[in-house]
Amino acid sequence: MMELSFFLALAIFSFVMSATPDPNNIMLLASGAQFGFRRTLPHMFGIGIGMAMLISSALLGLGALFSLYPPLYSLLKWLGAGYLLWLAWKIANAPVNGLSTDSGEKAAPMRWWQAALFQFINPKAWMMAISCVGTFAVPGDLYVQSGLLILIIFACVNLPTISLWAGLGVSIRGWLTDTTRQRAFNIMMGVATALTLLMIIQD
Repeated sequence: MMELSFFLALAIFSFVMSATPDPNNIMLLASGAQFGFRRTLPHMFGIGIGMAMLISSALLGLGALFSLYPPLYSLLKWLGAGYLLWLAWKIANAPVNGLSTDSGEKAAPMRWWQAALFQFINPKAWMMAISCVGTFAVPGDLYVQSGLLILIIFACVNLPTISLWAGLGVSIRGWLTDTTRQRAFNIMMGVATALTLLMIIQD
């Protein structure tokens, strides 16, 4: 049987990893401000689904490939960095008032499957999954049980926690009714997303 300290430590770990600024949370903040909470829900669920897939992969031993083949992690890191720069550019140049100024195309929030797949090229997400499994998975007869508990507790903590970032974005929507402010906010969020590259490059 798992002790209470196991659940408490895992819950705290999950909260800290989910709450701290990273590409996911910066994009949720921007999405909440631009599209509102309800339309950002698929983005949030996609992050949860993607993280569950990464943790499951780590439990099955896929994360060990990074230790066996370090160049694989380097490739993942630079692929993630390139995609993140593209996302930063998209956020910085996001249309104001929901309409693109050049083509009239409607802006749209990230879909759940896009958010889920993004986790696979997000080195921070991989390291979070590997650290979680390496720290809390119990070898031997309790491995499967502890693995399931990791998935359940992380999911229960992650979704409410990241929703705070989307909620923060929603709370400033009124301030962003002005087109100039919205454009400035988009640029600021794009720069903040790009700055999260420092977390990736320094790993």
